[in-house]
Amino acid sequence: MDDSVGFEVPSYFLCPISMDIMKDPVTLPTGITYDRPSIERWLFSDNNPTCPITKLPVSDLDDLTPNHTLRRLIQSWCTLNACYGVERIPTPKAPVSKSEITRIIDGAGCSPETYSACLQRLRSFAASNATNRRCMAAAGAADFLVRCMIDDGPCSHEALAVLHQLQLSDSSLRGLAKKFGPMLVDSLVRIMQIGTYESQAYGLMLLKSIFEVVDPILISSLKKEFFADIVQILNSRTPAKTVKIALKLMVQACPLGRNRFRAIETGAVQALIEILLECPERRTCEMAMTMLEVLCQCAEGRAELLNHRGGIAVVSKRILRVSPLVSDKAVRILLSIAQNMPSTSVVHEMMETGAVMKLCLVLQVDGSSKTKEKAREILKLHAKSWRKSVCVPHYLISSFPL
Repeated sequence: MDDSVGFEVPSYFLCPISMDIMKDPVTLPTGITYDRPSIERWLFSDNNPTCPITKLPVSDLDDLTPNHTLRRLIQSWCTLNACYGVERIPTPKAPVSKSEITRIIDGAGCSPETYSACLQRLRSFAASNATNRRCMAAAGAADFLVRCMIDDGPCSHEALAVLHQLQLSDSSLRGLAKKFGPMLVDSLVRIMQIGTYESQAYGLMLLKSIFEVVDPILISSLKKEFFADIVQILNSRTPAKTVKIALKLMVQACPLGRNRFRAIETGAVQALIEILLECPERRTCEMAMTMLEVLCQCAEGRAELLNHRGGIAVVSKRILRVSPLVSDKAVRILLSIAQNMPSTSVVHEMMETGAVMKLCLVLQVDGSSKTKEKAREILKLHAKSWRKSVCVPHYLISSFPL
């Protein structure tokens, strides 16, 4: 603090990391005292498992010992300097210990009542602060919660809510996926199918985090029920954020194994077209078109697109209207259709829905050379059918490649 106010903060009241007055001083085994939020951020969020000053290793939350004497001195100093506008620092609530978490988990019992009481206490601890959450993770709470979900008991939805609150690290998520494998994914899908919007959102966010860190083999072996649930979410009136996460999961999963065919069988193509028809915001549109392009790389996906009355029309409409990525993916879809399913009716539909006119415009405006090349290739394939059509304005005829 500035000396102009009439006092100076004692240096031993300041945290060596942040140089702010400590509110919850804790001492490491190295003998150095830090403010709890600062040292926990240094140790766990920034992944520095050493004392900042001595560089000696520190790896456990139990190594942080509250310095009650220093905290009382700081509180007394605040009280003495209240006339200068200094507010007294409240006594921090003691964080939960690993032994207490273990005792609560061991006492869960078998009845729904005891399970529910246990989960309520865990949820209260997790909601309090990051220190409690790290302690719960270190005590094995995540394993307990996953087993509760896999057992599919009446408290599985509450267990998912607590697991979401823990905000597990990548290494912890990787460990859970390795330990429980497909059972973890299956339990999340089951809870999302019959749960509330809250459970649905928690399940999607947890799956997204898991997919980002696990071995692709786990993702490539997803069951058909997973994609059926994702399609159901896309078709329902769920919040835009939930739809984005569901699309992200599909983008991560479909390129692997036979997931593309499982998604098509559960109606993913139709759901994606409906999303594009509603003209969503840019990022949602980009993910939906990216996913549609992946599915249209196989015959089944292209057939589903053509079976939808607005399939080609909505793909064409999004060209040059959303973003370069959407335009590129849309042109790729049309190229796949023109190359592999060039029936007379399809060629005629591409003309009537404005796809041909959009392809001509792609060649005239500034844009990606790769996208232009694909548009030119489509126009070459069916130039004889399209050049003389009244649906193509005269000023675009010159865009047709020879």
